[in-house]
Amino acid sequence: MSAPASVPKPSNAPSNVPAPNPEFAQLATEEQIRRTAAALEANGMHAIVVADRAAAVQAVLERIPKGATVLDAASKTLATLGLPEALVAAGFPSLKAELGRLRKEQKLSEMRQHGAAPDVVVGSVHALTETGQAVIASATGSQLAPYTYGAGKVLWVVGTQKIVPDLETAFRRVHEYTFPLENARALQAYGAGSNVAKLLVVNREFQPGRITVILLRENLGF
Repeated sequence: MSAPASVPKPSNAPSNVPAPNPEFAQLATEEQIRRTAAALEANGMHAIVVADRAAAVQAVLERIPKGATVLDAASKTLATLGLPEALVAAGFPSLKAELGRLRKEQKLSEMRQHGAAPDVVVGSVHALTETGQAVIASATGSQLAPYTYGAGKVLWVVGTQKIVPDLETAFRRVHEYTFPLENARALQAYGAGSNVAKLLVVNREFQPGRITVILLRENLGF
């Protein structure tokens, strides 16, 4: 849900944000992970479970074609894993740096076009349901276009504390856990709070192999 420093705090951003609900910080059980992975596969999203952070980074890198343009979406999960640095070290130019340059030059239309359709987008989600749905919240919507259709390949790294029973609980997780933590991060980083302005629900992926969900048995990200 992060936003660049040039984006002002939305007028409807809550002024009193509750503490994050600890209910949503609990890691999923092995049965919940198995059920979620199977449901994601049934909904056209490939799911793999990895043992540790190094394996998660490796799973991302080995799924990116040589020479691909890669966008690493703003994500606490990716930052914690060191994935932006790993992508650069692996020889993938930083599309995010290019987007930052275009923003500074006020080439906003070109910036949107570049960001909407990379070959590969790497990011995370804010909730996964045991029925195989992915939920992503955003203040600006910048990562939603490549997630929904624009990117040729989508790679999501997800800590298993983000697994919830159903869509109603997923929305609760976004508002009661993800948002308070992201709002605090945005205040510190930008001096302005965040907002749940846009919500994406991915029920199914029609293109086989386009979306891969890498599940890590660790409380990672928001």
